[in-house]
Amino acid sequence: MDLTQTFRSMKIYNYRLWAIGAFVSNIGTWMQRVGQDWVVLTDLTHNNATAVGIVMALQFGPQVFLMAVTGYAADYFDKRKLLIVTQSLMGVLALGLGLLTITGLVQLWHVYGFALALGIVAAFDAPARQSFVSDVVDEDNVQNAVALNAASFNSARMIGPAVAGVMILAVGSGWVFILNAISFVAMLIALALLRTSDLRSSQRKGSKPGSFVDGFRYVWKRPDLVTVLTMLFIIGTFGLNFPIYISTMAVSVFHAGSGEYGFLTSFMAVGSVIGALLAAAREKARIEILLIGSAIFGIGCALAALMPNYWLFAITLTGIGIAAQTFTTSTNAYVQIATEPAMRGRVMAILIAMLMGGTFIGAPIVGWVADVFGARWSMGVGAAAGFAALGVGAYYRFAFHRNAGQPTSDTSPG
Repeated sequence: MDLTQTFRSMKIYNYRLWAIGAFVSNIGTWMQRVGQDWVVLTDLTHNNATAVGIVMALQFGPQVFLMAVTGYAADYFDKRKLLIVTQSLMGVLALGLGLLTITGLVQLWHVYGFALALGIVAAFDAPARQSFVSDVVDEDNVQNAVALNAASFNSARMIGPAVAGVMILAVGSGWVFILNAISFVAMLIALALLRTSDLRSSQRKGSKPGSFVDGFRYVWKRPDLVTVLTMLFIIGTFGLNFPIYISTMAVSVFHAGSGEYGFLTSFMAVGSVIGALLAAAREKARIEILLIGSAIFGIGCALAALMPNYWLFAITLTGIGIAAQTFTTSTNAYVQIATEPAMRGRVMAILIAMLMGGTFIGAPIVGWVADVFGARWSMGVGAAAGFAALGVGAYYRFAFHRNAGQPTSDTSPG
């Protein structure tokens, strides 16, 4: 791996500043995810995976229901200012949940409410943040910057859950949420210090009633984007429910505590970082890579469901992390490169809805499977999702084998 090429976006001042702020904030985000799941699973319920699934659905459902508005906002408003607002609000929400938990007043319905509020704010934050990468770097470095963002996110995933597990044991879950609230300050400082003169403002179309529909029309005319987003929807809905998989396997199968649970998430993050760095070293995202990622994801989930002990399960999670990150990072880069700048915010909103909003449907189902049939069977759902996505991608490659695989920004198949 050529490290000079892998980290080339870090030579750009704006991206370097953005990456540092995001890394600090991401550590806090992962701490909150672990703390939130643990509070619901062990403090507010008796190992009820369905409740965890409901929290996930409330947090990610707004990605689906608001994607038309959020994509429109990302295309027509100043992304940097929009991100300052959303990051500030998410910090305030983390602080509120932390104070309720520390004072012992928190109830399950509080967590549901905060999850929904966070989901609404995050629905506006995500498409702006994802498409903002294309403003921070030049087009030749979009693939690299997207992959490095994923590496940063998952490097934080190695640190945050482990720290959260220790903090929960030492001082309680509430302080995990407080520390997450403080971590948003790093991103706000980075956004304030960006050189706005160096930002590449995306071309914007004039606002007109119903223009958000253009995003759907644009995607519908592109068989490659339809295929990629369909694959992402399948895996995002039924495959990427790791809080349920890992927490239920840790508690009900391996009888582990919060520390061991946090370390399992960190094991997966090791694989995710490897997958992201491999993606950063590639010049272009191709559909063939998505097929490989889907296949390995399906096999990995099937093997994880059969693992007889904690450590073998943890090792398998590393492989799943590589596959999942290869798939999601390559999908993100493919869509950004293949979409014309004026449509990028709206198409990215659709992508994020497929990736995160599908959880609104999938998480309660996977949680129910874990409660009724057992945690191992819930991982079987993830395996089936990987193989189903592979089937969709393979069909596209067969039907459009001459042109498939390479991103393009026109209306022909990719």
